[in-house]
Amino acid sequence: MKKFSSTTQGVIFAICAFGFWGLAPIYFKSLDSVPAIQILLHRVVWSVVFLFLILALSRQIRTIRAVLSQPNAFKWLMLSSLLIATNWGVYIWAVNNGKIIEASLGYYINPLVNILLGTIFLSERPTLTQFFAIILASLAVLYQIFSLGEIPTISIVLALLFGFYGLVRKRVAVPSLPGLYIETIILMPLAVFYWLYLDFNHISSFEWAFSTTTWLLILAGPVTVLPLLAFNSAATRLRLSTIGFFQYLAPTINLFLAVFIYKEPLTQEKLITFLLIWSALLLISCESFLKRTKKAKG
Repeated sequence: MKKFSSTTQGVIFAICAFGFWGLAPIYFKSLDSVPAIQILLHRVVWSVVFLFLILALSRQIRTIRAVLSQPNAFKWLMLSSLLIATNWGVYIWAVNNGKIIEASLGYYINPLVNILLGTIFLSERPTLTQFFAIILASLAVLYQIFSLGEIPTISIVLALLFGFYGLVRKRVAVPSLPGLYIETIILMPLAVFYWLYLDFNHISSFEWAFSTTTWLLILAGPVTVLPLLAFNSAATRLRLSTIGFFQYLAPTINLFLAVFIYKEPLTQEKLITFLLIWSALLLISCESFLKRTKKAKG
């Protein structure tokens, strides 16, 4: 049996990771009868359980102890845990309230937000192409504000939350899985307290008789962790610039699901907004590709 090369394996893992994230609305839509805050609490709880099993089997528990012994690292992870939890909550709410298009736009904007945050907080100088791409993205947001009379709040909030999350995680030299485990552990007491409150007042969607909804809520753990495992596997086999080309797969699948499966209206105004964002992303993607080609040649 022919063995795949390391690069081919990386591509497969990248497609699995971003494809999984792209199809995530199908999972959350199956729980649209459950309030977003309850889905979020179960995402935290079952991620802790699932991550513990993964870390124990891969013998990375010592990494957790090492991080917990660093007060500065733990402080940053407390902040990142709040950012990622809010990001998850907003995304779940958006999906279950017919706002998948807006969520998709947010993750298209995110790479441009990352460039902007790097410029502001990390003193990274954007190239002329990146600067022009940021201007195009700003024009896209302004166009939607003036054409539809509304600010794309969900898109901007998701892009900023994930952008700042990435910025904070850059400050902590912790592998992604142990880092996510600590973040969810930080959130765990609040999630469990809220779960007990819901259970005590008989308003919890989690049924101890193990209904379909209950099993779906338990699946929130694997749904959160498995694509991250695939992403980690891709990151160890591919260049980050290569992975960057795959990151647009998730919001593209989100957009197709929103329009063709869940019948969300893609108005002319929103389409023009997307076209401006796509143009900006095409610019920075072409620049990245040309730089990589030039570097490979010499």
